[in-house]
Amino acid sequence: MIPEIKIEDYTYDLPDGRIAKYPLPERDSSKLLCYHNGKIEEKVFKEISSLIPEDSMMVFNDTRVVPARLRFVRPTGAHIEIFCLEPVLPQEYASMFSETARCRWKCIIGNVKKWKGDLLSLYNPLNDKQINDMGLSAALVERDGATSIVEFAWINGFPFSKVLEACGSVPIPPYLNRDTEDIDLERYQTLYARFRGSVAAPTAGLHFTEEVLQAIRNRGISMETVCLHVGAGTFLPVKSSSVSGHTMHREPFVVTREFLEKLAASGRKVVAVGTTSVRTLESLYYAGVKCIENGAPEDIGQWEPYGREYSYTTQEAISALAGWLRANGKEELQLGTRIIIVPGFKFRVTDVLVTNFHQPQSTLLLLISAFVGGDWRSIYDYALGHDFRFLSYGDSSMLFRGENGN
Repeated sequence: MIPEIKIEDYTYDLPDGRIAKYPLPERDSSKLLCYHNGKIEEKVFKEISSLIPEDSMMVFNDTRVVPARLRFVRPTGAHIEIFCLEPVLPQEYASMFSETARCRWKCIIGNVKKWKGDLLSLYNPLNDKQINDMGLSAALVERDGATSIVEFAWINGFPFSKVLEACGSVPIPPYLNRDTEDIDLERYQTLYARFRGSVAAPTAGLHFTEEVLQAIRNRGISMETVCLHVGAGTFLPVKSSSVSGHTMHREPFVVTREFLEKLAASGRKVVAVGTTSVRTLESLYYAGVKCIENGAPEDIGQWEPYGREYSYTTQEAISALAGWLRANGKEELQLGTRIIIVPGFKFRVTDVLVTNFHQPQSTLLLLISAFVGGDWRSIYDYALGHDFRFLSYGDSSMLFRGENGN
């Protein structure tokens, strides 16, 4: 049954001055709000290793943000901004970034009404030679509501990964109300980012330094990775009056068989770094159920967790996934998820969540409420009252799952 949740119940006043427009000089000097059993403590992020429960498994999202914002110009001189969302042809990210002549992406287009379908040239006001040598152009293939399919073509055999690096800019969130700057090239990326594909950073990971990561290793905490490529819709506010009217976009994720086997066997508390890691971890349970019932994993639908009661244990579901991979000679599970986590969701995998402070009326705030058993407002009131910085470049929190978060 789809939960009927009024989004107006998940709002708060966020003054513009509380939104962190730039990162702090040191990643790990941000504040850390620790919430456990209804109690709140204020720490500094560099102390986080001492707060992680003994013998935990910590899970990071190692996706890498791509410079997905491209600025083109029409022969008439009109500027058209193209924001790459996800690959269409080829569909697989690694293949896409290896292409050497042309490819197609689903995109959001600024000033789309001004684009009459003519071939666009990359805007290159400084006449950069490397960019000229690539000769990047864009052609409109089709429009589909708010998004469009765009074909990019270029010359001289450069891989598309290099084309994007040279021609694109890092797509920092619109609520920062500024253009991308040099500092964003380094700081809007986690230190452990590996696999290209995200158009928004998994921002909970931005606080981690090599020193913090080493301190976690020194405590014997297991450190594992999953990869979910973050889409532009993740951070969008819910615009319908009820969350039942909100449509979640598909995000692809990859986990290894080795990770699934560790997860099934460990019995450890799972500490998820970021809401994207949570969405991946919780999706695994339902993928495992599909393995048990249908013989193979499939994409996870938005409302799947709410449609019925599930009696399988987490270990049974995760073990089924690992077993399916083993039986089919696969080392990785590649799926997509549209899962939405709202109050009433039963958490199967995640025990502790490290995350930033999220926008009013967003699906991420709904996830926080579900995780802490409805007590989100006391957490956010404390943060607002104690000078915490909000959103992507803001401060952090470490939340222990509430009793009502199942």
